[in-house]
Amino acid sequence: MTYTKNQTKIDLYPEKKKYSKNKETVKSTILTLLLFSSICLLFLILKSPFTSPPQTTSFTTSLPRTCHHNFTVYVYDIPKEFNIGLLNNCRHLNIYTNMCPHVTNNGLGQPLHRGGRTSWFATHQFIAEMIFHARVENHPCRTWEPHNADIFYVPFYGGLYASSVFREQNLTKRDELAVRLVDFVSSQRWWRRSNGRDHFLALGRTAWDFMRSNSDTEDFGANKLMQMPRVKNMSVLTVERQPWKGVKHFGIPYPSYFHPYTSSEMVTWQNKMRRVKRPNLFSFVGGKRKGLEKAAIRDELIKQCAESSHCEILKCENGGSRCHDPMTVLGVMARSRFCLQAPGDSFTRRSTFDAILSGCIPVFFSPHTMYTQYMWYLPDDRRSYSVFMDEKNNSRIEHELSRISESEVVLMRETVIDLIPRFTYAHPNATNYDLLDAVDVALEALAKQARSKVVYSL
Repeated sequence: MTYTKNQTKIDLYPEKKKYSKNKETVKSTILTLLLFSSICLLFLILKSPFTSPPQTTSFTTSLPRTCHHNFTVYVYDIPKEFNIGLLNNCRHLNIYTNMCPHVTNNGLGQPLHRGGRTSWFATHQFIAEMIFHARVENHPCRTWEPHNADIFYVPFYGGLYASSVFREQNLTKRDELAVRLVDFVSSQRWWRRSNGRDHFLALGRTAWDFMRSNSDTEDFGANKLMQMPRVKNMSVLTVERQPWKGVKHFGIPYPSYFHPYTSSEMVTWQNKMRRVKRPNLFSFVGGKRKGLEKAAIRDELIKQCAESSHCEILKCENGGSRCHDPMTVLGVMARSRFCLQAPGDSFTRRSTFDAILSGCIPVFFSPHTMYTQYMWYLPDDRRSYSVFMDEKNNSRIEHELSRISESEVVLMRETVIDLIPRFTYAHPNATNYDLLDAVDVALEALAKQARSKVVYSL
């Protein structure tokens, strides 16, 4: 950058007349300082998370650090190519979007409020694996002694890798990182103790993205990670499980936007959702989908909502920005008693968890959107927190919902609000957080399963 004389005439020294003999030295110093400042500013711009790989965030030790759960978890220290090393290519981790803004803050993404500490972030729907990793790294029940561990966590960012190679036509190349990971982990001493039956993966995409088989007639971009024999010994957590196969496949929540630091923040939010006025009987946030079955149900929901004076609709078409604004989405749901949850690109959708966060009773049209997915997290009685509509009664949605009494609605909403902590990923650096969050629920269930079923051979 070139500086003119006028630009450098800055009165940094009130007593400059006293030092007139050093005038040239002063000018030279000022020019050097300005040039150095410009270089620093340019460096910071180039290192922006929107244009470059994010810096690895260190995990701050939370207090108190006492483990109040009945399990211990060991975290494998695997080569960086399997997790944080992937972030160096953050611009190309997803074929549809630049992931650099989304992988910042340990996967929480960009804060929604500037200035000071915040618990609200623009969190990407397919980033649970990063948040899970950050939470376990900083978990009070983590052990550094593998012989004391109930369960072993392999922190592979398989979802981010999968989405980066969806269009890779060479299947061997598409699978190669997953194959290397399995080779590495299965060579470890603690794997051999149980042949991997007390090991687990947590992946931020649906199970379908990891279940390509030789019999598939169409290629949707999936890799074969979950079809590998050694992985079938492991427990695999995904935001959507395959409902019919995989005894050791388990659903974990999609991340929403709220990641509280303290229990009091969570309780405050829950109370706010209890008090909020809900003038709309029901609402729908979403757009049309391709495919005969998905298109039919979504077209019907959009039609019925648009024709009702008791429904609020937020159409998400052509990349509408309002549907990517977390506060707009949550606002629609918080004004509604019921939130329609049609299947998305697959059975499940992140919108279900936005609805729960908003205290809105979800209405499902497929049992695989919720009931067969997240069994660790849900009450046994699905009618206590949701409404299910099959083909017999989904043609008159307003009529069916208006038949539910006000007292029933109040009880159902209270159950939904009570579920919010279990479906929320607390902040990785949470302090004084004594509620079970999504990660705690999963770790407890995994440890219980391992203790009851795993036979060790050393």
